[in-house]
Amino acid sequence: MSTVIHPTAVVDPGAQLGENVVVGPYAIIEADTRIGDNTHIDAFAQIKRFTTMGSDNHIHSNSLVGGDPQDIKFKGAETTLVMGDRNIIREFTTIHRGTPGGRGETRIGSDCMIMAYAHVAHDCRLSDHSILTNCVMLAGHVDVGYHAVVGGMCGVHQFSRIGDYAFIGGMTGVTMDVPPYCMAAGTRGSLRGLNTIGLRRAGISREAIRGLKEAYMAIFRSELTRQEALSKVEAEESEIPEVRHFLEFIRSSERGCLSDVSRNAKHVD
Repeated sequence: MSTVIHPTAVVDPGAQLGENVVVGPYAIIEADTRIGDNTHIDAFAQIKRFTTMGSDNHIHSNSLVGGDPQDIKFKGAETTLVMGDRNIIREFTTIHRGTPGGRGETRIGSDCMIMAYAHVAHDCRLSDHSILTNCVMLAGHVDVGYHAVVGGMCGVHQFSRIGDYAFIGGMTGVTMDVPPYCMAAGTRGSLRGLNTIGLRRAGISREAIRGLKEAYMAIFRSELTRQEALSKVEAEESEIPEVRHFLEFIRSSERGCLSDVSRNAKHVD
């Protein structure tokens, strides 16, 4: 099957389309774009300038991919959106390019699903296999980890990070970092323990889950200060790779991590 472009679609001569690409009715593909093999671009979708995507992506109707960032300082610079392979971008999703003052690019990994009406702002990074459910709103510079799931109608504050295998419940306001392997929920989001079911489904070992539980309890639910807890866990459980990753994420947090729902406001970091 060769590339098929519907007669009503508008494809700029400066766009580079791979093999077996399908472009639906009234879709628009601007110049300076590269579309990988076997990609489907449905009716009324728009692929804006400086967008590069790999193969086997499916861009559903009325989505806008690679739009200008919603940043009042932006003056039309040549920034980019880079997308991997096998991503599903559902209806009315908006994904914006990076900014010169940020990373210069927005990056979507491979095997991601971004559901209807979601928004991915400038300079965000989504790792492989991440899922944004309907109406998720990511502000600028947000990082979403591998296999992370963000529930419907969540809002994520700029510069926040969501760790690998994290699970964010629907309608959660995420204002700080969510460590890997954790769950978060609530209008003003707080941690709700480990994403145990997700870890089991992912094939994480029992030893690793046990170590993560002990680390979580020490760091987020004990009376130790944050530094005391990190040092304690590092001394006892740091041989487990998942625990080591958990500790590194928390130590590297610039915004700080969400607190556990059981902790009161007097918790001392």
